[in-house]
Amino acid sequence: MARKLFGTDGVRGAAGEFLSAELALALAQAATRQAPGQRPQVVILRDTRESGEMLQSALAAGVSSAGGDALLAGVLPTPAAPLLLARYGFDLAIVVSASHNPYQDNGIKFFAADGYKLSDERELEIERALEGGTTADAATIGRVRVLRGAPEDYLRELHTRFGELDLQGLDVLLDCANGATYQVAPEIFRRLGAHVTVLADTPDGRNINDDCGSTHLQTLSDAVPRGGHAIGFAFDGDGDRVLAVDRRGVIVDGDELLALAALHLRGQERLRGDGVVVTVMTNYGFHTAMQQAGVAVATTNVGDRYVLEELRKRGWTLGGEQSGHIIDMGFNRTGDGIASALLTLESLAGRDLSAREAMARLPQRLVSVRVRDRDALAHSPAVAEAVQTTADGLAGRGRVLVRSSGTEPLVRVMVEAPSDHEAHELCKRLAALVQRELA
Repeated sequence: MARKLFGTDGVRGAAGEFLSAELALALAQAATRQAPGQRPQVVILRDTRESGEMLQSALAAGVSSAGGDALLAGVLPTPAAPLLLARYGFDLAIVVSASHNPYQDNGIKFFAADGYKLSDERELEIERALEGGTTADAATIGRVRVLRGAPEDYLRELHTRFGELDLQGLDVLLDCANGATYQVAPEIFRRLGAHVTVLADTPDGRNINDDCGSTHLQTLSDAVPRGGHAIGFAFDGDGDRVLAVDRRGVIVDGDELLALAALHLRGQERLRGDGVVVTVMTNYGFHTAMQQAGVAVATTNVGDRYVLEELRKRGWTLGGEQSGHIIDMGFNRTGDGIASALLTLESLAGRDLSAREAMARLPQRLVSVRVRDRDALAHSPAVAEAVQTTADGLAGRGRVLVRSSGTEPLVRVMVEAPSDHEAHELCKRLAALVQRELA
């Protein structure tokens, strides 16, 4: 039986339509009944979407009706979930967020007691339980309570890890995407001594990721040099990824941030296994830089869950994606945008981000094409033939990758070539074909 509800990052869709209160309640019931213990303790956190309160309430009802206690942590970044699980010994965490999607969408993802997202097998078991139906047992109904102090718990973990990082005199601009980081990100930077200016920190339930955050970097890119800031960081809606902007306004993506972190941790003898895990989207320049530094590289499919699986399999510390998901297993068991931003500053050791030399990028172009059915890509001979022809033409000079999104009805077209012009033209040609064939 294949999973029908769960994608690469939980259950996600239009709030109130696909992702209804009824579905949220049923998911929580099924997950709670599979959790260990006679009275599972389940922490629930969310981002700032207006539908989050509805889904949080439904999840809490599902948890309590299945005999568990629901602990409401409020608005917090996704990476707080594993840290709260470890701190309090909870049995399960549920995060309500659709990450970088617009406010109309929402999502539900689960973390097991060990801090890792549920395995494919556990998610399939939840779906099977839904098909079998669920009923509440009045004799075992649990409680719903507010988990007070949860933001401070998360801040304490960040400060414990980065407390020796002195940011006195650093002028930093943060774009919080009107999302889950809007309170805790500025606070930890200030506690470490930075002078902090903040963009997109006034969520209203609908402005999350709206022309801001890590998926809309132009505002931050313009604002950093205009305001004379030394560096800028942009988080996504749920705070599990980050991208940077240097003082000149140049965007620094996850590949470069990961390269900085890998070389830093290796120099500190904290890069377990002397290796790093990346995805097929990672720039070829990253591979070249790691080869020159003697750092092994393992490559996975796109998706932080696949990066994490490979890290666990190999026993390595560091992995990430071009999109800004960076996982440092020395601190957390999922991508953590705030921790990754602080790791970047730790890696720079007082140097300016504009002077970075961790890797030299090969020009890359990436276009997302909205399609009727993202699975149709696998059944298009015309697209497959064009991709192979383009790849043959770039052999030894660059590469091409066309893949379906794991969370949205999109096909991603990526081309790397020796020049910007060639990368742009080839990418435009392939994207146009995908549009004709699949849109």
